[in-house]
This record gives sequence, C-alpha cells and structure tokens, in this order.
Amino acid sequence: MKFKNLMVIKAIVCLAFGILLLIIPETLISLFGATLSDGGIFTAREYGAALFGNLFLCWFAKNAAESDARRAIILALFVYDLIGFVVTVITVVSGVLNPLGWLIVFVYLFFTAGFGYFLVKPSVVKGT
Repeated sequence: MKFKNLMVIKAIVCLAFGILLLIIPETLISLFGATLSDGGIFTAREYGAALFGNLFLCWFAKNAAESDARRAIILALFVYDLIGFVVTVITVVSGVLNPLGWLIVFVYLFFTAGFGYFLVKPSVVKGT
C-alpha cells in the first residue's frame, strides 16, 4: 500500500468516528455495549476532537516526501494506533465492550501494521 493511500484511509476513518463522537457519543458507544456518564460524554467528545486533529494531520501530510518530518508523523501515528490497539483489546477482553468491539481492534491493528510497515521500510534515495 502506498503511504498516501494509508493516510487518506486514516483521514476518512477519523472523520467518520470524529463526527459521531462529537455529535452522538452515547449512541455510538451503545452500539459497542457500553454506556457513558457525564464525564464519559465529555471524554468521548474530547476524543472526537483529537480524531479531527489526526484527520487534518493525515490529510495535509498525505503527500509528504521522505524526510525527518514524515518519519516523525509515521512514528507518532504508529504509537497512537499501537496504544489504541492494546487498550481496546484489554477493554474487549474484559467485557466492557461487546464482540462488536473487535471491529475497533481490527481498525487499530490495520493502522498499526500500516504505519509499522512504513517505519521499517527502507528509504528510497533518488539518484543513487
């Protein structure tokens, strides 16, 4: 997969979940078998806002040439998705989320693997 494609897919996923978490967090979370208190609603909306930050980062960096900045973006997104993967696996296994929660695990795993690939992929140096 090309870097640009991974970034566009990540941006689309962040847009979809970001909007839902900002507007109807209770409904979205209830699909996964969980409930939110007042503090949970706030936290879900804060996460929705963070997803918009990821959305804009991914969208505007999708054409970034190989550089230290691009590597930093890849590393940050890799760590973000890896932590999300681990936390979500623990949450599903502990029974907080219903089996539909495994879809979230898969999404995080997809992006962790994708950004991990670009972390270990050898750089292509033009002209050598």
